[in-house]
Formats: sequence, C-alpha cells, structure tokens
Amino acid sequence: MIWNDFTHRVAASWPQVGWDEVLPAVLAGLVTVLVIKGGMRLLANRLRALSRRTQTTLDDGLVSVLEHTSGPLVALAGLLVGLSMLPLDARWQARVDQVWFALVALQLGLWLQQALSQVLAAQQLRHGGGTALSASATLLGWALRATLWAVVVLAVLSNLGVNITAFIASLGIGGIALALAVQNILGDIFASLAIAVDKPFEVGDSVTVGDVTGTVERVGLKTTRIRSLGGEQIVMSNAELLKRTVANFKRLQTRRVLFSFGITYEASADEVAAVPPLVRELIEADPKLEFARAHFKGFGDNSLDFEVVYRVQDSDYDVYMDRQQALYLSLMRALKQRGIKLAFPANTVNVVGLNAQGVAPRGAAPDAPDHPLPAAG
Repeated sequence: MIWNDFTHRVAASWPQVGWDEVLPAVLAGLVTVLVIKGGMRLLANRLRALSRRTQTTLDDGLVSVLEHTSGPLVALAGLLVGLSMLPLDARWQARVDQVWFALVALQLGLWLQQALSQVLAAQQLRHGGGTALSASATLLGWALRATLWAVVVLAVLSNLGVNITAFIASLGIGGIALALAVQNILGDIFASLAIAVDKPFEVGDSVTVGDVTGTVERVGLKTTRIRSLGGEQIVMSNAELLKRTVANFKRLQTRRVLFSFGITYEASADEVAAVPPLVRELIEADPKLEFARAHFKGFGDNSLDFEVVYRVQDSDYDVYMDRQQALYLSLMRALKQRGIKLAFPANTVNVVGLNAQGVAPRGAAPDAPDHPLPAAG
C-alpha cells in the first residue's frame, strides 16, 4: 500500500511531457556530453603539447587537473541540460538548479584536490624528496583535502536548504576542545611542517642546538633525532627545537679564523714590523686561504702579541684543520729562519738576600724581615 501511494505521488508530480519535447532534450544532453568531453580532451592535448616546449611545470599541472574531470559528472551535466529544456514547473526547476550547484561544487572539489596534490608533489621534489617532507606533505595533504571536502559538503547542504549554522558551531566548539587537548602534539606537528617547508636543516646536516652538537638523523612528525659527537642519539621535540638558535655548519660557505701568537721581547722593531707581511705571504701562498689582516696587537706580559684573521674557502671542517695546521707549521719555520723566537709563558722570581751564586751570606737570614719584630712585652 505504501509503495502504491509513493508511485502515485511520483506520477502526479512528474511533469506531463510528450515525445516531441523529450527527444530534443535527449539530443541536447548527448551533444552537451560530447562537447564537454571533446573540449576537455582538445584543451588537454594543447596544454600537453605546450608543456613539451616550456620549462615550467604549471602547464603540466593544468593537464593533470583537466584529466581529473569526472565522466559521471559530465553525463549528469548532459542530463541536467536535457531536463532544463523540458517544460518543468517551479518546483522541478528548483531541484534541477540544486543538482547543478552540487555538480559544479563536486567537480571543483575534484580539480582543487588534484591541484593540491600537484603543489605538494612539486614542493617535495624541489626540496629533494626527503622522508621528513614526505610525512609532513602527507599530513598536510590530508588536512587540506579534509578542509576542502568539508567546505564542499557544507556548501551543498546549505544550497539544499539545510540549516548548517548549528552544525558549524558544534564543529567549532569540538575543534577548540580537541585542539586544547592535543595542543602539544599539534605544536610539534606544525613545527615539523615548518621544518619541512622552511628547511632550516636537513637529514645529514651537522648542527649545534644549545649544548648539543651532532648530525641530524631523522626529522619526524613530533621529534627530531640528532646523533651527537659522543655517539648517543639526542631526541628533541620539534616545537622546542624551533624555539632555539640552530647553527647549521653544512650551510657554511667559508670559515673565518682568528688566531694570536707572540714573539719574545728580544726582537727588534724591524723584526716586529716584518712579521705581518710574512704572515700575509704565508696565507696568500695557500689557494684555500684568503688573507684578511695581520697586525702587531700590543705588548703582553711576556711577549709582543700579533693578531691574524683569514678565511678558509671551504666549509669542510677537516680541510679547515689541515690548512690551519699547515699555516702554523709554516709560520714556525719562517720565524725560526729569521731568528725570531716564539714567546711562551714565563714567571720571574726575585729572591732577596742571595748573592750571585744563589747562596746566602754567612750569618744572614734570607727569609728574615727587613725590620725585626718587636720583642714580646
């Protein structure tokens, strides 16, 4: 009985049309499907041919987006075009308009989803496709796609006349509560995304964070693992890591080196004046080094002090140590050849009351004070 009532209502509400009206509508729908598919195929072929002659990836992305045009949605568009040609009443016309809105929204959602995938893939390729970026890109892709389809569904429901205000409010309250509950985890996840996108360091970089120095082994969604110089693995929270100053030695292009040395006071003024040009000659003789300055700095307690600044044209630490060692040895040899002695710390002790042979005169007390102490009363 219920089914009969339903069929009667459908028959009563269905518009009364004849074949002379249905046939043009069907033909119009078929033509619409053919035109849309043919136009999309032609546009994709043109863009594909253009992409072979250009270096940009934008046209490749547009081709991929167009290829994700839904066939069922195109067929539905043809059906709607045919229905719009029929003499429908206002109620049926409103339903057709609602379906049109849903169709356009769904197709735009498919195109935007593919565009997001293309952008994330290009970003990963641009930064070398590391595992950290891959995990972060996957997480970011899920979040963006979920947001996109939530907007599409809410827009379709709103067009159908559903009151979504209360639903959006409940989602907002639930989202705030969830965010407060997992704020530390979300902070680390967003910090991971920041590391993946901004690239302050990568896996394999040698870094110093606070009092930790080592090599980055892995950047995860919540933590970053650093292999320290002592061999142990240091696990640091991504959010805490970004709050600190990170020194990345892999990004080092050159090394600025400052060192000081001193010569004895036996050197003459001419010998002192000859030392800075000598140091400059030694530095410029090494193609890996760039001379900056060398000066007689001042008079030390036990030495005439010099200060030298140069740059090593290589970021490798071993190269820096090798060139520094070679420079120091060359400087020692050059100073020795010129009879200039390097100074070393020395302390002079003067002992009162000793003769030239270091023996106290007979009857003298070397450690006695100059004035005798008064006698006890």
